Amino acid sequence: MAKESSRERQGAEPHRVVVVVDEHSNPFELGCATEVFGLRRPELGRQLYDFRLCSPEPRTLMRDGFFTLTGVAGLEAADAADTLIVPNRPDTEVPRRPAVLDAVRRAHARGARLVGFCSGAFTLAEAGVLDGRRATAHWQWADDFRARFPSVRLEPEVLFVDDGDILTAAGSAAALDLGLHLVRRDHGAEVANAVSRRLVFAAHREGGQRQFVERPMPDLPDESLAPVLAWAQERLDAPLTVAGLAARAAVSPATLHRRFQAQLGTTPLTWLTRERLALACRLIERGESRFEVVARRSGIGTAAHLRTLMRRETGITPSAYRSRFGPGAA
Repeated sequence: MAKESSRERQGAEPHRVVVVVDEHSNPFELGCATEVFGLRRPELGRQLYDFRLCSPEPRTLMRDGFFTLTGVAGLEAADAADTLIVPNRPDTEVPRRPAVLDAVRRAHARGARLVGFCSGAFTLAEAGVLDGRRATAHWQWADDFRARFPSVRLEPEVLFVDDGDILTAAGSAAALDLGLHLVRRDHGAEVANAVSRRLVFAAHREGGQRQFVERPMPDLPDESLAPVLAWAQERLDAPLTVAGLAARAAVSPATLHRRFQAQLGTTPLTWLTRERLALACRLIERGESRFEVVARRSGIGTAAHLRTLMRRETGITPSAYRSRFGPGAA
């Protein structure tokens, strides 16, 4: 959630996010990047990002000729990016422009954060920056990706992969998940929740969830997990168990596990742990400085367990999280 970016900007100047748009890029992923990083958010009282589009050509024909993009910066804008979102497009077998690949390599060499949405993983792999690294791509291109880039550690079933300074999202909707994950890393859980509310989108889906679930729409009778999830979220400080959740849902623990896997792509215990950690982060951001209290109110238990979970899930300690996202933090 709050792992340090490879390059932290100093002072109050917003983090610069630049999206490279190339021939036949997908409009949806471009829209996702614009919605998450490009919009003004007066309700937050500050600018989160300095957002720009750039392209190697003055006129860029978007996917299937839907429209032509003009009036954006030249490719040189990529050299000023703190986060560079690389182009994606459906014709994955066509090599990317050498100028675009060179811009990606330069950004990586100077420590910029690189992001690939959907087939953008092919751009990163072509540039050679994914060799030996973890990444994901849309499931329908997994076999082709492995055959072309065997040195990349592909994880084809997950929504997105955060490998520190290089992040990849599996598909179109997962671009929003990864975008909100980056906001959470950069600005904390409260700001990410505010952005997700503006988007009317789920505030937090873990990257390790599966790209698709067995049954997007529940059969009758309704087997939605929504009621039991809402019930549990109001009682995270209580001693909840998988058996207790199953009893609330009036099913067996085995059936509850199957429904969690089918509808959320995770287990009940993993979901519960992540919800409690997200609550702990929000409590710290709101000013609770006593980690024993944070641990107790979030249901994590002890300050020692809180430290273990935060190190594992965010890469930093509770104290570092408070310094970065607590009241008074820049």
